[in-house]
Amino acid sequence: MGRVVHFEIHVEDMDRAMKFYGEVFGWKFEDWSEFAGMPYQGAVTGDEGEMGINGALMQRQGPPPEVNQAVNGFACTLGVEDFDETASMIAEHGGRVAMEKYALPGMAWQGYFIDTEGNIFGIHQPDENAK
Repeated sequence: MGRVVHFEIHVEDMDRAMKFYGEVFGWKFEDWSEFAGMPYQGAVTGDEGEMGINGALMQRQGPPPEVNQAVNGFACTLGVEDFDETASMIAEHGGRVAMEKYALPGMAWQGYFIDTEGNIFGIHQPDENAK
């Protein structure tokens, strides 16, 4: 099976992106630039025993996505405990709303945001009472 085992987020400003993802989601970073041959920070997104994957921030190799451009790759969705609290933290740290919070009835709250580097990502709070 082709299960996703790693992700890469393309960034223009590595320090700004590390600050955003570190402060909003608590990610830790390891410098893997020597192995990659470019600025590349491994992202540890949670404890080994938790469901999920780790990834990296890598130096963007071309122009950033334009406003209102369709997603031309994968959009990662991050599980959160409190949608509204996380959305507030995203805004406080320079992120913007791409698609407002909406219910996946009987399952969860979902929404999409734009990070400090122009990338779209989602957040997902499980909630059986969402409607």
